[in-house]
Amino acid sequence: MEMKKAIVVGATGGTGAAITEELAKQGVPTIAFGRSRKKLEELSERIGDYAHLTFAEGNALTPEDIIAAAGDADVLFHCANVPYHEMESKLIPLGEAIMEAANRLGINVVAIDGIYPYGRTQAERIDENHPKQPHTRKGKTRLQFEHMLFDKRRWSISNVIIARLPDYYGPTANAASYLGSTLEAIAAGKMAFFIGNMRIPREYVYLPDAAAMIVELAKHDHAYGQNWNIPGAGLISGRDIVRLARQASGSSKAVIPLGRIGLSLLGMGMPVMKEIVEMLYLTEEPVILDGEKYERQIGPIRKTSFEQGIAATIIALQSS
Repeated sequence: MEMKKAIVVGATGGTGAAITEELAKQGVPTIAFGRSRKKLEELSERIGDYAHLTFAEGNALTPEDIIAAAGDADVLFHCANVPYHEMESKLIPLGEAIMEAANRLGINVVAIDGIYPYGRTQAERIDENHPKQPHTRKGKTRLQFEHMLFDKRRWSISNVIIARLPDYYGPTANAASYLGSTLEAIAAGKMAFFIGNMRIPREYVYLPDAAAMIVELAKHDHAYGQNWNIPGAGLISGRDIVRLARQASGSSKAVIPLGRIGLSLLGMGMPVMKEIVEMLYLTEEPVILDGEKYERQIGPIRKTSFEQGIAATIIALQSS
């Protein structure tokens, strides 16, 4: 399927900015849609000048705003997200508003999501058929989100892809990513926090890699109506991440691991931190995504090494 024009809803977030940049580089006419004019301007400065890239300010909870901005787009990338402590109350209404707009426009949707709906891993590597048995509130909300997206009784026109990412990092990753705030602090030469266990290797995906794979996925007609795993380049421990980040930044400031007690204490003043506690199991029982379906049906998995990816992230953060 040729993608004639795309709209990225939530373009100023971590995944949204990476996908917007990838679409722009590929020459796809793209509308970057976001709520904050300031953040859209910052995104424009970061990506650079592309004649086929335009910016639209609006509220993703208002379908009319999306419809007015979309024009003749034929693919909508749903990259909008909500803070942890608002997930249960706002994630589904946000998704419904975006799907309402897409359905009225009659365009395809590529929704970016994570691994929470899988719950505890029941296999060494998790493919798209792994049972979804979430035991956390956020995992259950995310599973409801999936059911809503794929509800053909409600959305008779739009076809949907769900692209599932592990935790991610990269130049556009922000505090919404566990690792984003850690690398930001190290790049700035400040004391940093690392959420969860620093000894157990986990999976991370470099956002430019993920964006390239997701944009490619969106071009395949047969990919719609399905879940797709977007795996990373392998596993790495928090200790090794910090070592590589320090090498790239020249910083030697302390990096403090945060477990349940630390997060609970921080949560007294920062509700988001308190909400991370129930997801700490993922730092002790890592979920590792199987990318065999993607490789077989779409193409190769992009795998920037952690050495290259972390160094490029630190350099980009220091120059921003």
